[in-house]
Amino acid sequence: MSAIKASIDIARRPEEVFSYVTDPSHLPEWQESAVSAHSVDDAPLAVGSKFQTIRRMGRREIPMTMEVTELDPPRRWHFRGIDGPIRGDVTGTIEPLGDGERSRMTFSLDFETHGMGKAIVPLVVRPQMRKELPRNEERLKALLEA
Repeated sequence: MSAIKASIDIARRPEEVFSYVTDPSHLPEWQESAVSAHSVDDAPLAVGSKFQTIRRMGRREIPMTMEVTELDPPRRWHFRGIDGPIRGDVTGTIEPLGDGERSRMTFSLDFETHGMGKAIVPLVVRPQMRKELPRNEERLKALLEA
C-alpha cells in the first residue's frame, strides 16, 4: 500500500515549524493518537536518536520506539519504527513560502507490519490515520499560528 500524505501551509518560519514538529515531547499536543512521547536518552535529537511513543489505535494503547534516520534542519526529517507489530515510517519536509515567513509542511506516513500488525494496519490503523492526519495538521497549524 502507498504512504498516506498530506500538506499544509503554516504562517511560521520553517525553522520554527521544524523545531516544533521534530520535538517528540510535542507530539501529544498536535497528534490525536499520541498519548505520550519522550526521548530514550534525553540527548538532543540527532540521527540515531530514539524516542518512545504510546499511541491509541482503536481501543488499544500501543508503545513503539522510533529512531531518527534523517535530520536536515529546517527542511527534512525521517523517523522509523524499530519495534512492535506496527512500525511507523514518517517523513516530513518543510518548504519556505514567499518571503520565508511561511512554510509548507508535507507529511508522509507508511507502516511496516509484523505478526498481528499485518491484520490490524489495513483494518484499523490506516483508516484511522487517513482521518487523523488532516486533523493533526490543522491542530498543528492552529498551535503554531496562535
